[in-house]
Amino acid sequence: MMSVIEMHAKEVAEKAIRKDNFFILDVRNKTDFEDWKIEGENIEYLNIPYFDLLDGVEDILDQIPADKEVIVVCAKEGSSVMVAEMLTEHGRTVGYLKGGMKAWSEHLMPVKVGDLKDGGELYQFVRIGKGCLSYMAISNGEAALFDATRMTDVYIDFAKSVNAEIKHVFDTHLHADHISGGRIIAEKTNAIYWLPPKDAGEVVFQYQSLENGDEIVIGSTKINIEALYSPGHTIGSTSFVIDDQYLLTGDSLFIDSIGRPDLAGLAEDWVGDLRETLYARYKELSDELIVLPAHFMIMEELNDDGTVAKKLDELYASNHGLNIADEEEFRTMVTKNLPPQPNAYQEIRQTNMGKINPDEDKQREMEIGPNRCAVR
Repeated sequence: MMSVIEMHAKEVAEKAIRKDNFFILDVRNKTDFEDWKIEGENIEYLNIPYFDLLDGVEDILDQIPADKEVIVVCAKEGSSVMVAEMLTEHGRTVGYLKGGMKAWSEHLMPVKVGDLKDGGELYQFVRIGKGCLSYMAISNGEAALFDATRMTDVYIDFAKSVNAEIKHVFDTHLHADHISGGRIIAEKTNAIYWLPPKDAGEVVFQYQSLENGDEIVIGSTKINIEALYSPGHTIGSTSFVIDDQYLLTGDSLFIDSIGRPDLAGLAEDWVGDLRETLYARYKELSDELIVLPAHFMIMEELNDDGTVAKKLDELYASNHGLNIADEEEFRTMVTKNLPPQPNAYQEIRQTNMGKINPDEDKQREMEIGPNRCAVR
């Protein structure tokens, strides 16, 4: 009998980014599949819950192509292995996603965004299964990290691999859809952890207050990182201009959408701030800046090289959220077209404040599901 092929999240992510044509048999229940799945332009899907296949896979063989790569997916791996083995017994060549959707949610892929003016580099870490984006700027052996996820070792190991020491760790805002790794990374590396004070009123640990206009230099090459107050998604949201080339917008502005202002229950109060950030503060910046958001919504936002990035002037031309002249229409769109709240977002906020300390399994459970930081 043929053996089942073990597929790692990294391999599946690379296939999705390359827009490979393959087939996924997802054996989770229908609700979980419809809420969140592996996405890609040329992926075909079949969702049959595992419990419907306990008596065998004969009834679905004609729905599974014999001329395409087939990957079986479940929540944690076990069910997909069993279904994949049943398919191989019928002569099919199939793989399964090792670690299941749990592994897919946690996979981080570093991609180089570009060079900095005086010899440094900027990397984007793409969390493809969750839509999270984080960044590391490196200059002359020093690094600054932005919006890190809870997979802290990935960043620390990457910095070591490029012979850089993490000196500064920033969060653009108090996150509500994923658990920040910023504080732990700062503790492990003796870096300074920066937070916007307007978001940190209930934080119970020590941090460096991030103020509008702060300029932090890393490396002797003097690569400036300038903080730009940009409220709306949260009252403290802060963007960063790096090296006069890149604009890190946090969750205020995305490639295909704009940030939602309701995750602290204050949509009506903060929508005006959001509009001012998008329609005034960012307008004062160079339209040649390359926008680097903290999340992406759909796979189509990824460029061919796997990065999520686009020039500011292109977004003002193409992003609908930046092209609503009437303020009342904007207010209605932002407050009335909100997707469901992120899973366990209140608990995630409490965790990021340091008020609760859930174990790793609980943190994973809290984060499961798609990114929901944008207005529809």
